[in-house]
Amino acid sequence: MILLNTQIIDIGVNLMHRSFQQDRDEVVSRAEEQGVYPLILTGTSLRNSVDASRYASRSKGKLYSTAGIHPHDAKSCDESTIKKLRELASLPHVVAIGECGLDYNRDFSPRDVQRKWFIEQIELAVDLQMPLFLHERDAHLDFVSILKEHRQRIDQAVVHCFTGNAKELETYLEMDLFIGITGWVCDERRGKHLRELVKRIPLNRLMIETDAPFLTPRDLKEKPLDGRNEPMYLRHILNAVADCMGMTPEEVAIATTQTARGFFRV
Repeated sequence: MILLNTQIIDIGVNLMHRSFQQDRDEVVSRAEEQGVYPLILTGTSLRNSVDASRYASRSKGKLYSTAGIHPHDAKSCDESTIKKLRELASLPHVVAIGECGLDYNRDFSPRDVQRKWFIEQIELAVDLQMPLFLHERDAHLDFVSILKEHRQRIDQAVVHCFTGNAKELETYLEMDLFIGITGWVCDERRGKHLRELVKRIPLNRLMIETDAPFLTPRDLKEKPLDGRNEPMYLRHILNAVADCMGMTPEEVAIATTQTARGFFRV
């Protein structure tokens, strides 16, 4: 068992999601009781990024946020988008640009539009020398191609919620990218391959996240009645990752927290 005073950082929480509307403060409190803090609140649209920033500003040192446009929302971008993201990024509690990237699984935004605004956000991060919080789904080749064009100028970048294959992981690690692992690793059906791959991730490149309210660990003994994931379950994910790596949860907690602190500068 891991001691609760061993802190861990959840690098990806969609805390402004409507499912948290009624008990957002309580969710944060439950996480802190489990030693899960700070939380990095994910910005996925302009409005969402503004809301996340506003909420994070209330708890200095315990909540931070990112500012970005998810590929699903790329179609909503216009000439003022980057300017507004730049303004958000100037705030001390905004610690990364993103969630940005490519998603060819659902194509909620046209692919050429996704690529355009992904590049625009990379350029913003380069200009500000801020880390990137990245999303990729069924778009690996284009995603890597775009990143490679800019990699020498990018400060740091994390591939959030990695669920890919061995070749994709190898490519990301060769590019010196960081890897975010979620409760997907707890799914004995879809995440079986990930339990093997996580062993290949160096501790100084590994971070953990819930992606709450999504990706609730499938093997929780006491599952939430509403199926909603919460940051307090990050300890369960930590234990699963440690088991896969043949390490103690405390070792992985210390390493991933140190890595996250260095990456987000928190």
